[in-house]
Amino acid sequence: RHFHGHRTRNSNIKPLVGEPITEAGGGSVPPRNIIKAVVFTGAFSIGCFAGATIMEYENTRSMILSKAKQARFGFWQNRTLADRDTWGHLKQDIRRFWDSLTPGDKTFAPILVCNLLAFALWRVPSMRNTMLSYFTSNPAARIVCWPMFLSTFSHYSLMHIFANMYVLHSFSNAAVLSLGKEQFMAVYLSAGVFSSLMSVLYKAGTRQAGMSLGASGAIMTVLAYVCAQYPDTQLSILFLPAVTFSAGAAIKVIMGIDFAGCVMGWKFFDHAAHLGGAMFGIFWAHYGAQLWAKRISLLNYYHELRRTKHK
Repeated sequence: RHFHGHRTRNSNIKPLVGEPITEAGGGSVPPRNIIKAVVFTGAFSIGCFAGATIMEYENTRSMILSKAKQARFGFWQNRTLADRDTWGHLKQDIRRFWDSLTPGDKTFAPILVCNLLAFALWRVPSMRNTMLSYFTSNPAARIVCWPMFLSTFSHYSLMHIFANMYVLHSFSNAAVLSLGKEQFMAVYLSAGVFSSLMSVLYKAGTRQAGMSLGASGAIMTVLAYVCAQYPDTQLSILFLPAVTFSAGAAIKVIMGIDFAGCVMGWKFFDHAAHLGGAMFGIFWAHYGAQLWAKRISLLNYYHELRRTKHK
């Protein structure tokens, strides 16, 4: 495994069409924005885990029906596939390629696509104001809630998105195999917003409001979860593969650096978001299984609702 990545504060955002970007709303944070951020984080996280529970039910049901259909009509389906045209064979090849991917890669792929789309939008001059308003998190801005989520898919520089996606890809397979894809997505999305909330609270407390963007708050959750679950796993630094250390030691050092960054007021990285993401990951490694088990009541309710609807 390798690691490297960060969530930046406004220092990496440069003008797209020549004029400077001002840091709107620097300084104090309105109390109502803090309340909005806390409420949004709670509601968004509950929605993520409820949605993941329903998705798990539907995916399991679809898999069972697909297996039953394949067992019943397998011979006819194989003959149909053999008679398809070129487009049919292409779709079959694409399906085979997708099926050959690891669970982590299948989960990583849509996250990568979303990040690449946001990265491309930063290159469109006419989208500049929209990206600043919705894809950067600033607790002093007029719009507070949805940027806390959208900013976790937003990268301005090529090095920023490469580093973050590299780290996420390195650790996603271990996390998905441990959590399952539905739980992983709920944790990842919730962690992104939670790390934004920690950034909001830190900026409000230090009266240093400003813009932040990047996926590394959520990625820190994935990294911390894997390091807590598999502390003896050996990691190395990108471009220095000969230098190895345990995952348990790595997460302690990273969290220590981010804690120091918060205390010392370092501003190049959003250390509060990093630290919040890491704490979320460690929390989930210790208590996530118990919390995830509580979804059973929702699964039963949804099952009864679906069964009643199709009577």
